[in-house]
Amino acid sequence: MQLNRRTAITGALGGALAAGPFAGFANANALSRTGALAGAAAGTLVPVPDARDGVVRLDLPAGFSYRSFHDTSSPVTLRDGTRLPGRHDGMGAFAGPGGSVLLVRNHEVNNPQPAFGPTKPYDKRGGAGTTTIQVTRYGEVQDAYTSLSGTMMNCSGGQMPWGAWVTCEETVNGPDVGPDFTGASNVPLQKRHGYVFEVPAGGLADARPLRKAGRFAHEAVSYDPADGVLYLTEDNFAFPSGFYRYVPRERRDRHRNLDHNGQLQMLAVAGRPQAHLEAHQDTTTVHDVEWVDIDEPDVEFPYTPGEPAPTSNDTAINFVGDQGRAKGAAHFSRCEGQVFHDGVVYFTATQGGGEAMTGPDNVDGYGKGYGQVWGYDTRTQTLRCVYQSESRQVLDFPDNVTTSPRGTLVLCEDHDEGNYLRGLTTEGDLFSIARNAMVGRENDEFAGSTFSPDGHTLFVNIQASRGLTFAIWGDWASIGV
Repeated sequence: MQLNRRTAITGALGGALAAGPFAGFANANALSRTGALAGAAAGTLVPVPDARDGVVRLDLPAGFSYRSFHDTSSPVTLRDGTRLPGRHDGMGAFAGPGGSVLLVRNHEVNNPQPAFGPTKPYDKRGGAGTTTIQVTRYGEVQDAYTSLSGTMMNCSGGQMPWGAWVTCEETVNGPDVGPDFTGASNVPLQKRHGYVFEVPAGGLADARPLRKAGRFAHEAVSYDPADGVLYLTEDNFAFPSGFYRYVPRERRDRHRNLDHNGQLQMLAVAGRPQAHLEAHQDTTTVHDVEWVDIDEPDVEFPYTPGEPAPTSNDTAINFVGDQGRAKGAAHFSRCEGQVFHDGVVYFTATQGGGEAMTGPDNVDGYGKGYGQVWGYDTRTQTLRCVYQSESRQVLDFPDNVTTSPRGTLVLCEDHDEGNYLRGLTTEGDLFSIARNAMVGRENDEFAGSTFSPDGHTLFVNIQASRGLTFAIWGDWASIGV
């Protein structure tokens, strides 16, 4: 794979849109531009030794450094006695005491198993959750403990402006549904899963699911402080996914938590019922959208405790989305990471951009492309595909995403031919930030990219059974991040 994958969105828009938040994307034509970014920003990466032990684990721009920590290749025990699980996934960064950073980090553990950590779990047989780590801006661990346990498949989430992380379960497992793709029995589970949970930065979660935000394969959330709306992505691997919003009944900012009595809605393209947005898109097209109500966001299927449930996992995982699609909601391919920036929610569709999905050909996932980045303008309620990969040599299955202080999107790749962190500027330039250089583990995915509050350090995880977290620092402005 070439390290320099700088490319762009072609085409231009005029009128009001050109002056809006998509202006840079709309007018980009980097295939013919030169000199806007140079050197490292164009994707030149070099092997860099880990400050922890001198082993090369990342290729980075020249002059950049990093330290890894919480490497579960060997057992790691936290301050509270927690045996740290692997599968480090989505993560948020918050200001900590004395200039430190507080990281709230997901662990995407599946299958019924004992909950980790000493905290009171949501489900004693849920093996996932979050850990909170206090670190310096150079990745030196000062404290770490379990902040939420007893959940399942905590994939990504999102940061709330009042100092909290909302973590998402990417599953609908529970004692009331049959086995998922792993084939493991759900009979041992004590609670229904498929929810989002709020975790205070620096504190312990109350393990209370936000049930009215839906029971489905949640991936990530973002929050619009202007209207108090929570946006949610769905990664329903083999089936069409949706893009949702959760509208509060009352604003809860002063209460520093989310309203548990809101309304879940799903995005539809105005005038195009069940639009196939997983298919190849014209990136100059702006879609007017409408939102359809989900009448039954949470459900408990009938079952007999101690016996296999009669409802299949496939039925359960499509229950919420099917309600929206019956009212015209759009089809997306595996909506994953998202981030709110300057009035726009950016989110990825991991396998979007290929032929439309029209038949039972979803064994390898719903979507035949190499990935899309979408932008939803919360002020004009319009949607646009701001970037679409034309080949895996350009951008290969984008997953988690964050934004830098300068507005550049940082995309985590998740595929099987080596994985990179990519930068996507508002001018439409795509370039390399980092490469997974771990010998024999180059295909382990990046996840959980997030900047420290002062913009000094980019924290990112390797999502694998042998998980670890990186703190990366350098002159970000010099490479356009």
